[in-house]
Amino acid sequence: MLRFLVRCLLLAGIAGRALAQGGGANADLILTNGRIYTSDDTRPVVEAVAVAGGKVLFAGNATGAMALKGPATRVVDLGGRTMIPGMVDAHGHVAGLGDALHIVDLTGTTSYDEVVARVAERAKRTPKGQWVLGRGWDQNDWGDTRFPTHDKMTAAVPDHPVYIVRVDGHAGLANLKALQAAGVTATTQDPSGGHIERSADGAPAGVFVDNAQGLVRRAIPRQTRDEVKTSILDAVKEAQRWGLTGVHDAGAGATELDVYEELAKAGQMKFRLNAMISDDAKTVDAWFKRGPLVAGYNGTLWVRSIKLYADGALGSRGAALLDPYTDDPKNTGLLVSAPAHIREVAAGALKAGFQVNTHAIGDRGNRLVLDAYEAALKATPTADHRFRVEHAQILNYDDIPRFAALGVIPSMQASHQTSDMYWAATRLGSGRLLGAYAWRSLLNTGVVVPNGSDFPVEQVNPLISFHSAVSRQDARDWPPGGWYPAERMTRDEALLAMTLWPAYSAFQEKVLGSLTPGKFADFVVLDQDIMRVPAELLLRTKVLSTWVSGEKVYEAAP
Repeated sequence: MLRFLVRCLLLAGIAGRALAQGGGANADLILTNGRIYTSDDTRPVVEAVAVAGGKVLFAGNATGAMALKGPATRVVDLGGRTMIPGMVDAHGHVAGLGDALHIVDLTGTTSYDEVVARVAERAKRTPKGQWVLGRGWDQNDWGDTRFPTHDKMTAAVPDHPVYIVRVDGHAGLANLKALQAAGVTATTQDPSGGHIERSADGAPAGVFVDNAQGLVRRAIPRQTRDEVKTSILDAVKEAQRWGLTGVHDAGAGATELDVYEELAKAGQMKFRLNAMISDDAKTVDAWFKRGPLVAGYNGTLWVRSIKLYADGALGSRGAALLDPYTDDPKNTGLLVSAPAHIREVAAGALKAGFQVNTHAIGDRGNRLVLDAYEAALKATPTADHRFRVEHAQILNYDDIPRFAALGVIPSMQASHQTSDMYWAATRLGSGRLLGAYAWRSLLNTGVVVPNGSDFPVEQVNPLISFHSAVSRQDARDWPPGGWYPAERMTRDEALLAMTLWPAYSAFQEKVLGSLTPGKFADFVVLDQDIMRVPAELLLRTKVLSTWVSGEKVYEAAP
């Protein structure tokens, strides 16, 4: 009984604080008659939310919410639908998504011949001599899982330079016209952190891995500022359609950062962008001198982190491993950046008040990043740095406790597990899979695991990662019982992983991540209850509307 009374007093206090925060003002918007998950553990499920001035005024029962109704208040009857806080992708590539909407889409191709056909079809509609670009192929989905060579592409598209990027973004295929435009020949050396696939005579076979991609990319015409802006706006619109109210952009260059600020200043960014500065010395130095941008332009833009790269990707055998690849015994992957560089940038970031978020996929890549962070933190002790490892896919079991010990956040993408599980054992053998996509093992140490998609590597829909997190199964509910099911998240954790935990991992938890009075009123209305429907129905969920600061930014067609 005592516990019950304490609980009642606590909830009454929460309601009282909400009313006090409103200062007696009327709500602009009330949403009622729904099942509303708040991601606030003081009151995790409510039936109504009131909004004023773009922020949550009240979250509780319908009576309390309707007490805030005034003559101009808009009341939305949810009709029993489910509402959750705005979903945030903790690792995506905004401009990359926008670009992917305009170039040749190669996702889902089941053979190299299908890839060639799609590119050739686009070439027919492209003036001769202009580049044809594409993204999304994955040789692991083909009958022949070896890297392709350029010969078929060159034969089918002889008059256009072609460059098509692998689904993970860590390898690309060039045809002969592109090789000639880039001046790449048999005498071209592999750059540090990169690899050129070669024919028997030493000539480039067509595929470039990790840092070697720069040899071809340097010949591709740069986008104009207006093209970059179009890509960004298209990406934001696409993200909102899937229920995203924000994203952590995992690597923005100087032009993207300028465009973000321009759009935010003009009030055109109805979205929460946490932009990580790409690893470019000039851009990083400029921001270190300027200092972090926190909740800029009505909470639409944060620039307070640096994005580094330790290694490549598993699918293209660029992820840095402690032991060789099981299916490529002479290969242990690639280090895209020297560990000393990661230590140096991390040390500078700590002094300038910036966070560091480093891409690491292989167990060697992850260990080297943790070592670099540890050295930087020893030199400049910082209580609340929230350094992150982006992906943290393959971990040596000895390194799992180090995340919590160092205060490092593993920012992971659950959909990578369900994409990679078909062939991961071929790359790694069964032993290393015990530390692969190990969400539960990490959570058990006390860290949070913010979820994301890495779009356009994976699909934008955040509910794919939600489903993967709780089931460890693909869209066909395979394998039965889930892939290494002991590593599953609970549904409560999976909801936090795309709401409050991304906010925490970006120092935003005081203003975002939950439907708590005083925070921005970002939320999503769904057509079914993702916290209660059977797992096999999760991916049938439709986003009915997406709201940012209490303003509807997307509504599904009837």
